[in-house]
Amino acid sequence: MPQFPAALARSANPSGLLPVPFRLWPAEARLLLGMVALWSVLGLVVLGSASWWVAAREMGDPTYYLKRQAIWMVASWGLLYLGIKINLRRWLRMAGPALLVGMVLVALTLVIGSTVNGASRWLVIGPIQIQPTELIKPFLVLQGAALFSHWSRIAPDQKLIWLGVFAVTLGLILKQPNLSTASLCGILLWLMALASGLPLWAMLGSAGLGFTVAVGSISINEYQRIRVTSFLDPWKDAQGDGYQLVQSLLAIGSGGLWGEGFGLSTQKLQYLPIQSTDFIFAVFAEEFGYVGSVLLLLFLLLFGFMGLRVALSCRSNQQRLVAIGCTSLLVGQSILNIAVASGAMPTTGLPLPMISYGGNSLLSSLLTAGLLLRCALEGAGLEPGRPRRREERLRQGSAGGSLSIG
Repeated sequence: MPQFPAALARSANPSGLLPVPFRLWPAEARLLLGMVALWSVLGLVVLGSASWWVAAREMGDPTYYLKRQAIWMVASWGLLYLGIKINLRRWLRMAGPALLVGMVLVALTLVIGSTVNGASRWLVIGPIQIQPTELIKPFLVLQGAALFSHWSRIAPDQKLIWLGVFAVTLGLILKQPNLSTASLCGILLWLMALASGLPLWAMLGSAGLGFTVAVGSISINEYQRIRVTSFLDPWKDAQGDGYQLVQSLLAIGSGGLWGEGFGLSTQKLQYLPIQSTDFIFAVFAEEFGYVGSVLLLLFLLLFGFMGLRVALSCRSNQQRLVAIGCTSLLVGQSILNIAVASGAMPTTGLPLPMISYGGNSLLSSLLTAGLLLRCALEGAGLEPGRPRRREERLRQGSAGGSLSIG
């Protein structure tokens, strides 16, 4: 698709709020933006239902969590706007330093972090809790794209440095301990490397290494072993280690075909633990039933399909890998969360993007969505800033040429 002239973009978008006017956006970008908006609204609705009873009981305000999430939602949409507005090249230049800062913050959680349920994943700064493992995910995608897109042209020492940074970051996340996030980030980088065309032997070797590390972590950490064994047979200790999964399965089963109705979940009334974050899908399934759950899965399938269409339309390997990474992160994490709640995989601490309660997850998810939309715009050639600079250089060159001739 040809690039649109800068003058046309400026005349149709005089306010300059968007990089290009919305009416010129490709169909994939417009649909993705609408889906992200719907996803965000759905998240607030589901969270409001899942959290009101606990909020009223513990905070004295049924809307306590909903109001805080709405504030974070506004800030997160600001990040989505920046993701759309800023040129992808600038994001790629920022990725390396941002990832290094994130790695340091993850390391600090092991020293001065707040420990919850045996894991040190948060840094507390006044009233704000920062979870670095969530915030670094978009920059992990960006730096992975910067590395793997030019793999054959990068010097060996640079390859080793950034592979070492990835390995140390994943190791620090694993040390928190946070096997689920470390696994998600490792799989994400592996998929991007596979999409970039790295040799098959390297991909198989790295997959084997990752599997070995995961098995070693489960062998060393008792709580991870308990999660795996309780996942295999949660009913064996339904009041103990298998309690979370059993209550989640009861909630999903209680939904039936059409669900109990919005706000009418009974499992969230002190039975289902962590109902606003890790197991929020169980509340959704109980209230909207099998039909609602299938519609949610179809929504994720459509989002993934549109993300892949964006990747195929991209003009450079960097854009393509960023689009693949962003799509894999949002859809993949959603599928993993649903798999945990439905008993298809062991219990993990991964939130459901844009639905689970948590400002850090919201910021990360919507920035990731913004980067995907930016890839869609640049893939369609909608970069008004670049033609404008080109026109200025041409004018300067013409002026300089006329002076030299005179």
